[in-house]
Amino acid sequence: MKVEAIREYLEKFNQNIYTSGETEFCFARDLQGLLGYKDWNNFLNVIGKAKTACNHSGIDVEKNFNPTVRLVNISTNGSKDVDDFLLTRYACYLIAQNGDSSKEQVAFAMSYFAVQARKQEILVKKLEEFERLQARKKLGETEKQLSGVVYERGVDGGGFAVIRSSGDEALFGGKTTAEMKNKYKIPQSRALADFLPTITIKAKEFADEITVFNVKKSGGMRGINSIKEEHVRNNRDVRDLLKNRGIVPENLPPEEDLQKVQRRINSQEKVILKEVKENPDHQTDQTVLN
Repeated sequence: MKVEAIREYLEKFNQNIYTSGETEFCFARDLQGLLGYKDWNNFLNVIGKAKTACNHSGIDVEKNFNPTVRLVNISTNGSKDVDDFLLTRYACYLIAQNGDSSKEQVAFAMSYFAVQARKQEILVKKLEEFERLQARKKLGETEKQLSGVVYERGVDGGGFAVIRSSGDEALFGGKTTAEMKNKYKIPQSRALADFLPTITIKAKEFADEITVFNVKKSGGMRGINSIKEEHVRNNRDVRDLLKNRGIVPENLPPEEDLQKVQRRINSQEKVILKEVKENPDHQTDQTVLN
């Protein structure tokens, strides 16, 4: 997510957070627009999931999701009353957690409502971590697709490992998966992708997507040799695209182990929940933002 987009989202979100005494709140219909949901009924489904999560956590649902009626303009000539909710900051956090994480606005909101200090650099770091985790998840899903496709074309598990390794070698300029792990000082038992920067994870996923598409499209592509040739070509093409933009995959430094990143995020969420439980009368102010 670009810094310009973060600034824009930050301004919009700040404009829609209201304060009453020491309590901060947001209208659900405002949050609907902020998170990029066009249909109110679809957004109600997300609110329902958030309320369930709130209830399972032992937090008072009514205090955090307060039903209300709001007068809104429907045209230049009139207005009408519509159902709405007054949401605490914690409720907004839960809604973001249960929203469509592929939406950039939702990704922003997850950090916005969880971070106490709204400093841009903190938001940027958390969003970068989230983006990298999402890219890794997408790569895993695409690799499963590729595995299923090649299996249908007569390639077993061992053959798939050869195809995937050959793709890595093409992407990393002749360096094998094992050599890249040695370069990054990664245990051989761990997945290389867990230590790659976001751009390289996305590059691998893109090459996999192209291979899946072309194998499906070509009815005659069967067996390890033809599919490996296709996968190598796609990884090489993606590498060339990166190099043309001054990005050499094997020269990029490794990133923090994504398993550690995920554990840290899970731990932060537990702290947020603990503080909300211990400070129920102030959960809309600062406690949920630590």
